[in-house]
Formats: sequence, C-alpha cells, structure tokens
Amino acid sequence: MVRVPAALLRHRVTVAPYIGDTAYGPAYGPEQTVRALVAAAVRQVRRSDGRETVSTAQVIAAPGLSCPPGSRVTLPDGRVTTVLSTADHSAPGLPVPACVEVMCE
Repeated sequence: MVRVPAALLRHRVTVAPYIGDTAYGPAYGPEQTVRALVAAAVRQVRRSDGRETVSTAQVIAAPGLSCPPGSRVTLPDGRVTTVLSTADHSAPGLPVPACVEVMCE
C-alpha cells in the first residue's frame, strides 16, 4: 500500500481522540501531534448521526490516525475544533496514496 508522501504533510496538528462521555462532559485520550495537510475550506458534510452540517477545515493525515467523531483537533493557526467525520482512503493494489481524511467544524 502506498502512503501519502510525507513531503505533502506540511502542517502539524494536535489530536485528542474522543473516548466517550462522563458525568463531567466529554472525555479525551492522550493528545498526539501528527503531520498533516490542512485545508481551510467550507464544505457541506454529513455527521455520523446523519445530519448535514458545514465543515470549515479538512485534515489529511497518514493512515492509522485514531480520530473518531467528537475528537478535539488543534489546527496550525491555534484554533481548536471538533471532528465531524473521518474517512479512511485506501486502494490496495492501486498506485494511489492511502490516507485519513478528517472533516472538522
């Protein structure tokens, strides 16, 4: 499987994976800083519960990123946002790069 080239991942983002709700609010796992490509563009997306909403930032990262919907992401400009949806892109046997696409509020 071909991975997205590291040279294209020009930004660094911090991801705190959502692990569930507690009596005090959402709980997050340990933060990790990953290399990514961030695009600040407004796009209409569908949440995991089926509702349509607007994404203002898209993050492309290497495969294996654990970032379920509800996770907290700190973008390169310092803005903290919430993950709306994630998609793993892979095409085994084809010469296209595998990556994880994260749509953020």
